[in-house]
Amino acid sequence: MGGIDGHVLWVVGGGSGMGRAVALAAGATGRTVVVSGRRADRLREVATGVEEAGGAALVLPGDATDTAWASSAAATIVDRFGRLDEVVLAAGLNAPRRRWDDQSIADAAAIVDVNLLGVLRTADAALPALRQRGGTVVVVSSYSAWAFNPTAGVAYSAAKAALAQVCRTLNVQEGEHGVRATHLCPGDVDTEFLARRPEVPDAAARAVMLTPDDVARSVLHVLDAPPHVRIDELVISPLSQR
Repeated sequence: MGGIDGHVLWVVGGGSGMGRAVALAAGATGRTVVVSGRRADRLREVATGVEEAGGAALVLPGDATDTAWASSAAATIVDRFGRLDEVVLAAGLNAPRRRWDDQSIADAAAIVDVNLLGVLRTADAALPALRQRGGTVVVVSSYSAWAFNPTAGVAYSAAKAALAQVCRTLNVQEGEHGVRATHLCPGDVDTEFLARRPEVPDAAARAVMLTPDDVARSVLHVLDAPPHVRIDELVISPLSQR
């Protein structure tokens, strides 16, 4: 199986950006990394990188907005490896039209479905296995969930802010099983997700942002904390964050 003590990590949204960086960094620790997302070609590239870094990898393409897929994927992981220790939920969605005066309700519903309900579906599917291991859940949220950001968007801000309560309920209700959850709130990160902004940042703006690797190091800090340590919320931001 590979991994630190055989640890198996499931990264949802692992095909690009922060999820990809987490998967690659985890692979370098020797973990078994299961990468999921919508784009199978991207996932295969990440899996190759995980293996080249020294870990083992499994590709499970799918859509976190599909409850049946989440349940099936979690079952596949347990069937394949006999365990699931850690879950990083990094899938995200936003739209350029995100204000009250220009948003589409259809887009808003999709944003909530991915950013909030997708987390609920996947965490719920993973919990039976995590309870067996005293597992860790890291929810990759947003700086806008921690401090109001008027440009983040109506649906995106609401969905990300709700993730704080998702993590709190996990900690209160599942702590007796050794399960712990972290609400991770990164500030501006230089990823392709920036292309979804109404005004796409230029090279100078991107140069002072966090990198996906910065976020990955923070995730590993959480995952590698001693089992009796719970990191409820972690906010990281570039010096330039406003």
